[in-house]
Amino acid sequence: MRFLPVLIAVLVGACQPIPSTDAGDTAVSSPTSAAADCAARGGEMKPVGRAQTLQCVVTYADAGKRCTTGSDCLGDCRVDDAPFPAAGSAAVGRCQAESQVFGCYARLEDGKPTPAICVD
Repeated sequence: MRFLPVLIAVLVGACQPIPSTDAGDTAVSSPTSAAADCAARGGEMKPVGRAQTLQCVVTYADAGKRCTTGSDCLGDCRVDDAPFPAAGSAAVGRCQAESQVFGCYARLEDGKPTPAICVD
């Protein structure tokens, strides 16, 4: 019983926010400034992924262009449709439409797909 007050004090103290020691700390930006930064890059704040978190999503000008390697595109060169080609086989893909990374796809490098991945 004599440890109960100490335990409560520790638990309450653990719930307190840690104050920033750096007056110029910009690690966490306000939603307004994040949206402004995103718009300045030509993007739009969109809910993405399984958790539907807001992220800046930029649409690429070369979206859908045929490609065989990442350097052909502003984003990745991808195969987005299953069945995916076997890793290491010759393939042609399309330039990634947006900067968000969610979905199922295989990247193409030097005309050969990497193993397909699915990102939630």
